[in-house]
Amino acid sequence: MRFQGKITSWKDEQGFGFITPNGGGEPVFLHIKAFSNRRRRPVENEIVTYDLATDAKGRGRAEGVVFVETRSPVSDSAGGGARSGRAGGLPMLAVLFFAFVAVCTLAGKLPLAIAGMYVGASVLAFAIYAWDKAAAQNGHWRTQEKTLHMIALFGGWPGALFAQKVLRHKSSKTSFQVTFWVTVLINCGVLGWLLTPSGALAMRSVVAAVDTAYAKGKSSLVREEISHEHRRTIKEPKGNSRSP
Repeated sequence: MRFQGKITSWKDEQGFGFITPNGGGEPVFLHIKAFSNRRRRPVENEIVTYDLATDAKGRGRAEGVVFVETRSPVSDSAGGGARSGRAGGLPMLAVLFFAFVAVCTLAGKLPLAIAGMYVGASVLAFAIYAWDKAAAQNGHWRTQEKTLHMIALFGGWPGALFAQKVLRHKSSKTSFQVTFWVTVLINCGVLGWLLTPSGALAMRSVVAAVDTAYAKGKSSLVREEISHEHRRTIKEPKGNSRSP
């Protein structure tokens, strides 16, 4: 017998929640693995149908869960087309940003390390989004959203945009998107400041300090190696030779 109810609680990172039956009664436990279609992530207040089963302790558990479409096909098609158009512009934004960073780097306004940071962080962001998407589909432990936001904040947001478009992951959760775009604005604001005279001066000071620290560390290692070789040479036993 099929039942119908509303998802009244859902923890997306952990991949579980609860369904409140339409006729009332105890909430039914819901796990992401119970959905027939895992390409779509559930959200609260969605209507679903399900088979009722029980766990080892006799508690209700939903199985064979299916979404109940409440929107008309026409509105879905129109809305989907609009969302597709908006999403299609997002990767182009990332491409234009990389082009801007490349031009600034070639013009000497940004050090190569900054461009490398954006590329490396973007590759990392895409990989973690893909990992999290696979974990969501298989009901495994999820990557925390604050981790995704930190990677975006430190230059991985272009890769995150590509992942949201290609993988269709984390692109429809409003709270996540709000925080994500805040990290994008902060990152772009810092980059814009680095292109100002005061920011460029601060960046050159940091780069000079890093170069100095690296040179001192390398020099110290060389001296230590020479000293160690000298001590080893002194401690080597001399061969016993007798004069005739």
